[in-house]
Amino acid sequence: MTEILDHDAYIAAAPEALRPQLAVVRDRLKRALPDVQEVMQYGMPGFKSGSSMIAGYGAFSKQCGLYVSKGAISEHSADIAAAGLKASKTGVTFSPKKPIPDKLITMLALASRKELAV
Repeated sequence: MTEILDHDAYIAAAPEALRPQLAVVRDRLKRALPDVQEVMQYGMPGFKSGSSMIAGYGAFSKQCGLYVSKGAISEHSADIAAAGLKASKTGVTFSPKKPIPDKLITMLALASRKELAV
């Protein structure tokens, strides 16, 4: 299996139906966090500042995930629920049928950055 080295390759290797969602998430994260570094860590794309992973995203067989700090998830739990999405302690799952709103991506990224104080 070939190691995926960057965000473009990750998105290209994802299931075709999920690629547009991943591209939107990446774009929103880049806009919300313009001064952080795009990285690949543990096989997933993310955005890192110093030693802190601010946000990451991933694709699975039928859904995608956005991963941020625990505090960001709890701070915006009502917004996540209002969007009809499910959250774990550090992530929100979404799909082409139920995409994550652009504004929610931005809010979660900024809250994660604030919590991690970078």
